[in-house]
Amino acid sequence: MKITVIILAAGEGSRMRSSLPKVLHRLGDRPLLAHVLDTVTALDTSELRVVYGHGGEQVRASVDRPGIIWIHQASQLGTGHAVQQAIDGIDDDDIVLVLYGDVPLITADTLHQLLAKAGPRSLALLTVQLPDPHGYGRIIRSNGGDIIRIVEEKDASVAQRQITEVNTGFMAAPAHRLRRWLEQLDNDNTQREYYLTDVVALAVNEGVTVSGVTTADIDEVMGVNTRGQLEHLERCLQRRIADQLMTQGVTVKDASRLDVRGTVTAGRDCIIDVNVVFEGRVQLGERVMIGPNCVIRNSVLADDVVIHACSVIDQAVIGHGARIGPFARIRPGSELAADVHIGNFVEIKKSTVGQGSKVNHLSYVGDATIGSGVNIGAGTITCNYDGANKHQTIIEDDVFVGSDCQLIAPVTLGKGSTIGAGSTINRDTPPEQLTLSRSQQKSIAGWQRPRKKDSSKKD
Repeated sequence: MKITVIILAAGEGSRMRSSLPKVLHRLGDRPLLAHVLDTVTALDTSELRVVYGHGGEQVRASVDRPGIIWIHQASQLGTGHAVQQAIDGIDDDDIVLVLYGDVPLITADTLHQLLAKAGPRSLALLTVQLPDPHGYGRIIRSNGGDIIRIVEEKDASVAQRQITEVNTGFMAAPAHRLRRWLEQLDNDNTQREYYLTDVVALAVNEGVTVSGVTTADIDEVMGVNTRGQLEHLERCLQRRIADQLMTQGVTVKDASRLDVRGTVTAGRDCIIDVNVVFEGRVQLGERVMIGPNCVIRNSVLADDVVIHACSVIDQAVIGHGARIGPFARIRPGSELAADVHIGNFVEIKKSTVGQGSKVNHLSYVGDATIGSGVNIGAGTITCNYDGANKHQTIIEDDVFVGSDCQLIAPVTLGKGSTIGAGSTINRDTPPEQLTLSRSQQKSIAGWQRPRKKDSSKKD
């Protein structure tokens, strides 16, 4: 059985009050439509069609992937009309699976169950039980359990309104029958739209079995029509990710205060404290500990790394056993070797730091190559930018740099050298020697500090 997927993604989403097409609003820092497309990749599909409308080329440019057939719906006249635009050219023997670009948390497992109920003489609908079904079309089943119709609330009897099983809109149907049913739709309703749900009655009249698959997860079939719904599904997604991490052996201190805006892979016994944000692709080794309020972006952290509170790691590689923070910033292009210590209010930019080296306090290191066993004192700065170009600072193994030094690049500090505190170094230093630059200290007897004039005295 071949499967053709049609994703409806043409809606404007006026209640979002946004110039951005609804399906491009972001969940986990990816467009809503991208989540649905990712789920489709887990299905054995022969063809994927996306119906777009509002936002046009912006939608295509944002989520275009190989193999998508894009179909433009110039006028949005309902879900039935949208599927009508996409049905031409689909093989009669295919099963058509209809999905929605603004329902991002649908799972492949649920869709597999739905597809299993569809066949040449059967239509499958996805339903859900709602504690409060107000506003939704109710599912009416036969004594044998087949769906015989969907009753809209305005047309439902008092007894029917007590039914809590409602239609989600997800459907799997034989292409040749669906094409015929779509041709019979009309827009004789208050919205003057063509409803896809009307094919259910047409299927029953034709003697086709209409089977229902009920999901136990309400959130996976919830769409996004408002900012509040977007926020709700964001927390649902983050909870789902946190559960996956915990299943893999990660301790998440508070799942409601974790945000993964991309993908995270983690080894066993990692600990993630509150308000941690992961962005892009992040890889954690085993026993990694991340303190509260940290941001980790597109980085690789090896085993036993500790990131203390309020630190930012951005496009960096952190070696085994390294210690970073609190309040440290590791910028793009930085690579820290094993057992490196980067302390509070230290910034590392586009630099390599060798094994066991330490930059513990209030320092800036940019465009530098630092060897192993190096100690950088508090307040040290690599002066790497001359206003037009960036220059390299090379600090060889076992160098000791005292506090409050300025290293004016390009410059090389020889192996084992020591730089005296308060020095400004603008020439290469020899290995194994002390280098310092200081003006002579003076004390001036009788000097008086300037004082403000007494404003109460008149001239």
